[in-house]
Order: sequence, then C-alpha cells, then structure tokens
Amino acid sequence: MDIIREITQKQINPNVPEFRVGDTLRVDVRIIEGNKERIQAFEGVCTERKGGGVSETFTVRKKSSGIGVERIFPVNSPKIDKITVVRKGKVRRAKLRFLRDKIANYRIPERNKNVKETK
Repeated sequence: MDIIREITQKQINPNVPEFRVGDTLRVDVRIIEGNKERIQAFEGVCTERKGGGVSETFTVRKKSSGIGVERIFPVNSPKIDKITVVRKGKVRRAKLRFLRDKIANYRIPERNKNVKETK
C-alpha cells in the first residue's frame, strides 16, 4: 500500500490554491492545436468539488452569450496551468446544481467581507 501512496503523492499538484464551492475561479487551461500551444482562461463559479486525492475534480459554471456552460476539471491535471480565486463566495450547500435552473444571474454573497485586515 505504501507504493500506491508514494506514486499518487508524486502526481498531486502542490500549486493548487485553497478554494471552496461558491468561489469564482479563473482556470487557465493549456490548449494544444496542431503544433501550437496556448492558454485559455475559463472564469466562473465553482459549483461542486468531488472525489479526493489524485482523482479530485471540480466543476466551474459560467454564462457565455446567455447560455450556461459547465466544465469539469481534474484538480491535479497537467493541462491546468493556473487556478486563481477571483472572489470568495459564501454558500450553504456542497453542490450548487440549482444554478442550472436559474434563468437570471444569481448573486452569491462574498465571504469574509466584514473582517478588517490587520497590517
């Protein structure tokens, strides 16, 4: 069992920031087109986190031209260049699947807005 744990520890990405469901994320993804490689940003609300360890995934939802688009990313994927937390959201659910049924934009309140930063 130690061999399996050792192999999976090597595959875990140490540069993943701390984020929760409800946070607005900007995920920079490496896209390979032919022999060219570019980075494309996907920014939206994290609607769920699933799994654990190497196989952990998270879902990001955004509206593109009035149509809801969801994309599932593996947390430890080498195709993910960078994950940036744009805004911290305060939600009371583990999965925000109800956002699929919302036609209008749903406003998620910000977490830790009233806490003063000390210098």
